[in-house]
Amino acid sequence: MKVVTAELAATAVKPEQYPKDGLPEIALAGRSNVGKSSLINRLLQRKSLARTSGEPGKTRTLNFYRVNGELYFVDLPGYGFARVSEETRRQWGAMIERYLTGRPVLKAALHLVDLRHPPASDDVMMREWLRHVGIDSCVVATKADKVPKGRRAAHAKIIREKLGLGEDDPFLIVSAEDGLGRDELWGWIGRKLREK
Repeated sequence: MKVVTAELAATAVKPEQYPKDGLPEIALAGRSNVGKSSLINRLLQRKSLARTSGEPGKTRTLNFYRVNGELYFVDLPGYGFARVSEETRRQWGAMIERYLTGRPVLKAALHLVDLRHPPASDDVMMREWLRHVGIDSCVVATKADKVPKGRRAAHAKIIREKLGLGEDDPFLIVSAEDGLGRDELWGWIGRKLREK
């Protein structure tokens, strides 16, 4: 997709703050520090629209990025090792679940995992939960530039097995650093947006 305009249109912690224009939405879910913001910037070809941080847990709201006035990317708070209290983690979980289960314009989710490491139990739970609630999702293995080309297939195989992915389950290897997989990911997103 040719990105002409992209902007942070809303930050929300409750449904009343979500955009009300009815545009389709693609959510990005993943562990803290898996590279959601970097991937958004790469997809939108913007250097720093989505703020990136070396410190996990910086995204604490649902961030809605409007693209070409046609769709939103919704960056969800990361799960996993963010240094936050148990209470905050519970609040984030409730906020994410409320969004994912109660948003009619949500078309699909990108479930980001780190290609360098086997999926953690949180990743497995997210995969099973997305499947359970019936949200179409593509598993997106990030940070491919940090894995030698000759070892990527082996890393991908471990991820597929650990997440219980079948041959037909969408799975893409990407790098926000060098753009690997960007076009393929836009292709998948485009197909989801065209589905009724």
